[in-house]
Parts: sequence; C-alpha cells; structure tokens
Amino acid sequence: MMSDRATEDADRQVQVRLFPLQGTLLLPGTFLPLNVFEPRYRQLVARAMAEDRRIGMIQPCATDDAGRASAVAVPSQPPLYDVGCLGEVIECEPQPDGRYLIVLRGERRFRVLEELAVDSGGYRRVRADLSEFEDATRELGQAIDVGSLLAVAARFCVAHDLDFDIDLLASLPAAQAVNALCAALPFGGAEKQALLEAAEPRARRDLLTSLLEMQLSSSWEPLEPYAPPIVN
Repeated sequence: MMSDRATEDADRQVQVRLFPLQGTLLLPGTFLPLNVFEPRYRQLVARAMAEDRRIGMIQPCATDDAGRASAVAVPSQPPLYDVGCLGEVIECEPQPDGRYLIVLRGERRFRVLEELAVDSGGYRRVRADLSEFEDATRELGQAIDVGSLLAVAARFCVAHDLDFDIDLLASLPAAQAVNALCAALPFGGAEKQALLEAAEPRARRDLLTSLLEMQLSSSWEPLEPYAPPIVN
C-alpha cells in the first residue's frame, strides 16, 4: 500500500504535451503569445483545447549543455532540457488557414522524468514531475525586494535602447515583475534556462541582477529586441 507521501508524489506526476521552442521562456504568471502554424503543433493545440488547455513549453538543449538533456525517445528529435513550464491556453483564435493564435499563461514548472512515444499528432510528450516546484499562486505570493533589480534593469534598457516600462513593472507583485523581466529580456537560451531553473523568485532575482550587471560591464550586444515569437 502506498504511503500518503508516495501517493501525493504520484498525483504530481503528469503527462505533458510539449512545445519545444529555443530561446523562449515561460514562467509562472507570465504570458506568451504564439502564432502556431506547423501541423503537429496545430494538432497539439487542438488536443489541448479539447482536454485540459495545458501545454508544456520547453527548450531544446544548447549544444554545450547536451549533458544536461533529458533522455530522448526518438533519435531524430533534439535533446531537451530537464525543466520546462506548464502553461494554460487563456486565448485561442483559430484562423481560416488552419493556424492558431494563442496566449499561454505560465502556471507551474515541471521536471522531465522520461520522454514518451511521440503522439499520433506528431508532437512530443513526457512524463513529468510537478512536486519540486510551487504553483503560480504560491510562487508569485513571495515577498521580495526588487528595487535594486529594477534600477539595474533601467540602466540596462537605456544602455541597449530597449523600451521597457519600469514603472509598470514596479507596480506588479514583486515576484511577477522578476518573472516578466526574465521572460522579456533578450538573453540567449542558456541564460533563460538558468533563470527558469532558479530555485525560487529570490534566487531568480539575484541571478537576473548578476546577468544584467555583467552585461553592463562588458561590450555585450543584445539579441534582437523582444517580440512575441513566431512558431513554425
């Protein structure tokens, strides 16, 4: 007979349909617009809308991080990082040409336990564990000081001609402001993954502050200014 703890852990192990996308970060409380037109991901969205409206965002693993990748069931598929984030489809607009315009709201991070067989619709699936991470309500409810982070973010935006509304960020719950900055700033995939995997919002704030300060003290040039990604 399973213990209460074992039962609880089993309940937090779920099957997740995956939307792998390099350089894109979804975190609890952030929003991600997507233009979905590749057939397998149209199938994924259709299945999500017919069932639980949940989609797992995850990054393909950077080449130099391949040792951290999850096991891959299909050799032709690129390896994935071990941690992604579940999102709820809060807006879905089917288009006449078969595309979907959707908006995901980040709910909770997950850790990949194993990759499952590719779905009949062509998209990848994993068995994932939710028990390691807080849900959005608890994560975003953490009280942290973001004054220093917003100050360095403002300097960073001026230095690189990025148009961010720092006053609007300051009006948000602190943890949500941290997550929003992490998702929107033009860092590379490895940096975004490190931010995703930070233990909690305070650690994520500290890591983001360090990244911004390092970039300000170097000749780093940002990627293209942030814009909602187009998925193909």
